[in-house]
Amino acid sequence: MALIATCTSILRQRTSCLTILRSYSKPNAPASVLGLKKKKLGGKLGAMAEKIEIPAETDAKKLVTYVCGSNILKTGEDIKIKDDSEYPEWLWTINTGKPPKLEELDPATKQYWRKLRKLALQRNNKLSKVKRS
Repeated sequence: MALIATCTSILRQRTSCLTILRSYSKPNAPASVLGLKKKKLGGKLGAMAEKIEIPAETDAKKLVTYVCGSNILKTGEDIKIKDDSEYPEWLWTINTGKPPKLEELDPATKQYWRKLRKLALQRNNKLSKVKRS
């Protein structure tokens, strides 16, 4: 009986040591490093992180003449917008709308076959979802 009591006391000591060692962990990164501000709210959720508001440019003249936000450095200024004639011609032919449909593409192009493969993969994924349920 005494042997069982000593074994259980030893096991309790070892498990308490293990729990003490496991309770230490790395401190979390502060919210200010992540670009967030901590805001205390009552309730079960505890402290909530709130995004910092970045001021937007409101000066109309600057918005028209500069690419606002293009300068990521502390020093310097944003890129100035040039005349249309100073930009290359191919820039104005870029498609900024919806991508063309498969029927509108030429089968002799790589773009056609990529689009065809993408549509086939999407179709197969939809069919496999239907078969599972």
